[in-house]
Amino acid sequence: DLAIGPGTFKPVDTERIEDYRIHAEHCSCPTETVAAVQRCREAGGRVIAVGTTSVRTLETAAAQPGGFAPYQGWTSLFLHPPARLRVVDGLMTNFHLPRSSLLMLVACLTGRDRLLESYATAIAGGYRFFSYGDAMLILPLDPTPDRAT
Repeated sequence: DLAIGPGTFKPVDTERIEDYRIHAEHCSCPTETVAAVQRCREAGGRVIAVGTTSVRTLETAAAQPGGFAPYQGWTSLFLHPPARLRVVDGLMTNFHLPRSSLLMLVACLTGRDRLLESYATAIAGGYRFFSYGDAMLILPLDPTPDRAT
């Protein structure tokens, strides 16, 4: 659960991505969710998040001292390359607007070049972008070996 704030839709307005300070949002990752992720891992499965808010919440829970555990509180986690996700293996999400923090989060899974290629294909195909647009399933070409779960 993540309370989406208006800052989610604000473009990144700094020249260097490292200088951007993302907005804070309240989120919670309950015990049941942590247990489900752990069961998935133990069974050899992949964790596929639905929506960037789910990714931000799960990765916030994994970034706490002691590793992936139930969490409730505020997050200012800004996921962008070269960051590697620790919990999420794939993502179902919309096509996001340029210079958005959401697009940069997606690039953590795809890499910049693959993201640009995918978006060029989407534009050529007439796909719709943003909240009422088309969706995509992102599965990384190289699974992340350093998992928090």
